[in-house]
Amino acid sequence: MKNIDLSPRRVGLLAFAAGMAAVPFLPVPDYWITKLNYIGLFGLVALGLVLLTGVGGLTSFGQAAFAGLGAYATAWLTVRYGYSPWLGLLVGLGVTTVVALVLGWLTLRMSGHYLPLATIAWSLALFYTMGNLDALGKYDGLLGVPAIEVFGLSLQEERRMYLLIWVVAVLGAVAVTRLLDSRPGRVMRALNVNRGGGSTMPEAMGASAFRHKLLMFLVAALLASVSGWLFAHMQRSVNPSPFGIKFGIEYLFMAVLGGVGHVWGAFTGAALVKLAEDQLQTWLPALLGTSGSYEVIVFGVVLVLVLKFSPDGLWPVIERWLPTRRRPTVAAPAEALPARDKPVAGSALLQVKAVRRTFGGLVAVNGVSFDIRAGEIFGLIGPNGAGKSTTFNLVSGVLPLSDGEVWLRGERVDGMGARAIARRGLSRTFQHVKLVPDMTVLENVALGTYLRTRSGTLAAMLRLDRAEEAQAMAEAERQLRRVGLGEQMHELAGNLALGPQRLVEIARALASDPALLLLDEPAAGLRHREKQALAEVLRQLKGEGLSLLLVEHDMDFVMNLTDRILVMEFGTPLQEGTPAEIQASDKVRAAYLGTEH
Repeated sequence: MKNIDLSPRRVGLLAFAAGMAAVPFLPVPDYWITKLNYIGLFGLVALGLVLLTGVGGLTSFGQAAFAGLGAYATAWLTVRYGYSPWLGLLVGLGVTTVVALVLGWLTLRMSGHYLPLATIAWSLALFYTMGNLDALGKYDGLLGVPAIEVFGLSLQEERRMYLLIWVVAVLGAVAVTRLLDSRPGRVMRALNVNRGGGSTMPEAMGASAFRHKLLMFLVAALLASVSGWLFAHMQRSVNPSPFGIKFGIEYLFMAVLGGVGHVWGAFTGAALVKLAEDQLQTWLPALLGTSGSYEVIVFGVVLVLVLKFSPDGLWPVIERWLPTRRRPTVAAPAEALPARDKPVAGSALLQVKAVRRTFGGLVAVNGVSFDIRAGEIFGLIGPNGAGKSTTFNLVSGVLPLSDGEVWLRGERVDGMGARAIARRGLSRTFQHVKLVPDMTVLENVALGTYLRTRSGTLAAMLRLDRAEEAQAMAEAERQLRRVGLGEQMHELAGNLALGPQRLVEIARALASDPALLLLDEPAAGLRHREKQALAEVLRQLKGEGLSLLLVEHDMDFVMNLTDRILVMEFGTPLQEGTPAEIQASDKVRAAYLGTEH
């Protein structure tokens, strides 16, 4: 029999849920029922922004327009043609899906300030479209929207509607929580790492950054659409005013105030804004002796203070008072993930043939050739500016070649891109560590199992991915113990020192079951003992039959570890040989020291 979780956190959540469910049956004034309904509706839209903005780093001011699509779709079908509100929900979700996919495909490739500007543009376009179509009643909107019925029971009364709104809101929050704790969710959380280059690491793990951005955009739009559907049938009428850019900004404000990176922060922000808004609209005109929207001024000041003193929002402050979640000390028993066929020791694994890369008129890499055989450690060294990292990125598919060829296990892979090359057995680490700091060490390493697992977004939300997740976590734990970090697997990655962080990156790369592991300056910034520990791990990996390509500045580290070395200078190959041959070379000493001896 499965054990029931009776932890203080779970008991507290169940007690809170029971209290919320009992509210409409208690002698609570109708005013508070109405306020709670709006909090649920607005929190549902803000929940999409937690996923889109807080997790994915994609700022959107257009979520109110998606709520409008859901509201107008159901109002048009039910008022004009008398169809069921449930059909209106399906049509609204369908229309929202099409619009969101088109808008996402057009705008999500933008970066910087262009993306939020684009969301403002299409938000205004959708707003004025809804407000100017005769079929939608123009600015007067559509009146007489029928109430929703559930098993013949009308939800016309707000106390009954309350239950549906909050069931949907809680289901939405649970679905997003489950999504973030899953295979696609880990990729989504990794997209906002090292802004400006956040997609490089997920792509190197075999995940499409754009596809996951589009998924987040779609889920956020659908949550807003459901909110709009509920809003239309609660209000019993629809007009354009609640779906303009003003409300788009307000939803974002709610998410930021509550905690834009936290699921329950969406509802915290919605509650604070809606409750404070009504009070301020009453108190401020009375205090100042004149009417006006003075609450906007107060909200602006509050937002500045929150961004200054609590940039993660108010939910993390509340969460400190909640019991912490218990984590298992070891991963649950699970079957091993599928493994790829390993190359025969000594066979040709990687062949780099006269690769060249230019940036405009600058030749960064020119005529570099080398090969790596299965079971060896190959070093790529040279002074600063020699082109080592550029060569590394050419081999791993991060940069396209200007000329030349790259072959992996007998297949030409240049031009395929990082994801396709990762699928063929190449995995890598990064010169500047790329971990998700607010994910645990175990979750960061589990990201490396992406290509060895299959569960998608819907399976994650419905919790149909648990068996595969257990396999991924067991593999992540195995790789962490392999590099000596098993005792720190439940620590947040951002709390680790640089040395352990580099080992976490290696464990993540190993979790992909690579045929070839590329390490980009793994010893950079490490202390002497940390370098010794890292060298021991790499020797162990070689002893297990793994092949490595090592880019490094530290000569002692490379000389004591590699089988063969290629020295580069000014983007061209200088000399290739064994560590002893390289150490004895006058040309290499001249390249490093500036003079021959």
